[in-house]
Amino acid sequence: MILSSIASATTGMTRAADRLEASAGRVARFGTGLGDGDVDLASEAVAVMTAQNDFKANATVVRVADAMAKATINILA
Repeated sequence: MILSSIASATTGMTRAADRLEASAGRVARFGTGLGDGDVDLASEAVAVMTAQNDFKANATVVRVADAMAKATINILA
C-alpha cells in the first residue's frame, strides 16, 4: 500500500511538472507571434498555480507514506 501511494504520488508530481512546463512554454511564446493564437495570461497563471498546488499535494503524500513506512519498520524492528 505504501509503495503504491508513493508511485501514484510521483506520477502526479510528474504530471504537474509537465503541465507547468507546457504553461511556461505558452507564456514564453506570448507576444512573439509563434504558437496557436493569443495566450490568455490569466488562464496560464491559474494553470501554474494549479500545477504548483497539485505538486505540493503529491509531495505531501510521498512524505506521509515515507513516515508511515518508517513507523512500520520501527514497530516491526
